[in-house]
Formats: sequence, C-alpha cells, structure tokens
Amino acid sequence: MQQVKIQQITDLPPQILALEKEAVGGGFRFLTRLIAEWHSGANRFDAPGECLMAAYVNQQLVAIGGLSIDPYAQTNTARLRRVYVAASSRRQHIGQMLVNALVVQAALRFENVRLSTDTSEGDAFYLRCGFTRTEDAQATHNMLLADI
Repeated sequence: MQQVKIQQITDLPPQILALEKEAVGGGFRFLTRLIAEWHSGANRFDAPGECLMAAYVNQQLVAIGGLSIDPYAQTNTARLRRVYVAASSRRQHIGQMLVNALVVQAALRFENVRLSTDTSEGDAFYLRCGFTRTEDAQATHNMLLADI
C-alpha cells in the first residue's frame, strides 16, 4: 500500500525538475512558470493565506499545487494554481487529496476559490473535487468555501 503525504512546502524540492520534464512532455508549461517565478521571486506563494503544497508517495514527489490571492478578483478570493499530478499517480485520488488540502487551507482566509483549466480532463477532475463551472472570463471553475 502506498503511503501518501501531503504537506505545505516553503522551498521547491529538487524532484520538481523531473515533474516539470514530464509536464512539458505532455504539453504543459505551467511548472516551468512555477519554477521561473519561484526563482525570480515573482511568486513564492508566501502572501497571507497563500501556500504551496506537495504530495509524496514513499518520499517521491508525485504532485504539486499552489494557492494564491486571485489577481483577477476584487474580493476575498483565492486562486488554485500550478496543480500537476505525475501520470503514474493519476486515478489514485492523490490529486483530489492535494486539492482538498489546498481548499482547506483556503477556507482559513478566503471565501471563494477559482481556477482556470483548458482541458476536458482538468474540467472533469475539478468537478470531481467539488468545483462548479463558471462563465467568468478569468476562471473556468469556482468553489464557494461556505459550501464546504
């Protein structure tokens, strides 16, 4: 049985490079942006209420995701960002565990969480996580935290 550990992180783990390589191979460049923004200081998920979380299976990084203040919203809204789950760890509920941990963290400070995804797989995943679709130009999915 796999031991899954979800934890808040304050530094990028070295294993992020392998996860980034896989993501780029699948056509996703948002982990490349995560790494670049982290190193430049543009986004370290360290403003009040923000966080970066990682999922590990047997001490191996298998997923990552962040929570930041939503720059497109005017009120108490968080944005789920840079969520990626290694292909070998999909369909094992690890992504849902990670998103749930991020939502729990968001509920400590925010009233709402939004995100954007451009794939049908992402859409289905976030619906399974309890988000609803929204017609906002800056977000595809939304969750009111009073509903959790």
